[in-house]
Amino acid sequence: MSEKENLIYVNGKFVPQGQACVSVFDHGFLYGDGVFEGIRAYNSRVFKLKEHVDRLFDSAKAIDLNVGMTKEQMSEAILETLRVNDLTDAYIRPLVTRGNGDLGLDPRKCAKPNVYIIAKYWGSMYGDLYTTGLKAVTVGVRRVAPDALPPNIKSMNYLNNILAKIEANAKGADEAIFLDNCGRVAEGSGDNIFIIKNGVVYTPPTIGNLKGITRATAIELLQEAKIPVKVEEIGIFDVYTADEIFVTGTAAEAAPVVYVDGRTIGTGKPGPVTLDMVKRFEKITQTTGTPIQK
Repeated sequence: MSEKENLIYVNGKFVPQGQACVSVFDHGFLYGDGVFEGIRAYNSRVFKLKEHVDRLFDSAKAIDLNVGMTKEQMSEAILETLRVNDLTDAYIRPLVTRGNGDLGLDPRKCAKPNVYIIAKYWGSMYGDLYTTGLKAVTVGVRRVAPDALPPNIKSMNYLNNILAKIEANAKGADEAIFLDNCGRVAEGSGDNIFIIKNGVVYTPPTIGNLKGITRATAIELLQEAKIPVKVEEIGIFDVYTADEIFVTGTAAEAAPVVYVDGRTIGTGKPGPVTLDMVKRFEKITQTTGTPIQK
């Protein structure tokens, strides 16, 4: 699909993307002081819209940021952004910044928040790798500790994730795997991680990684399929010796991982539990969600 000039929601108005500007005094630009969400629309429906808007407002609450609109107004603004751009399948990025202030850190100098919503077509992030599997590496940069900056705040300061992605790129991998400061597996640079061993699925608790909405969906789908799921701490040994691994995220959707740090996972091909879960995920995204049209 060719690139087109989309309309961007900017504080209640729709502006051509080439004219959608952010002030250099916006504290989101200056300091990453703001929050965002990643949402997908499939087949004329927005998947898990309520859950994403709830998480956006939770992130804002955690940094004491007044969004300046209700959840219902935010949801309608997201839907309207899709309508004006005539999008039925899209990736949606709402952002709420602290707003325009001065060059100091004090958020009280920002009179009101800025709200932006971007929506555009974006296909599968990993392309053909959904069928062949990703190569992942553990990275030296550690997941930021929850007592420093809780990873469940989906803030505009994503440098921790970007540093991990830079290292994965340098090592020729498709994705990074974060460890925390105690060496426990946390998550990927942009997704949650699941491992499968002897028919049981394990995923780390979310105190040290994002409470992924796709993660929660995957757990529900696995449980519906009568596959036991355990939320508990896992180490790199568990990753290396797993029968299967997959990652989940709104942008990434659900993708298998077949190599980690040069080690073959299972047979080196996406495993049966992963493939079944991916099919279930594809089905639910195509058949459920909030309708875009009124």
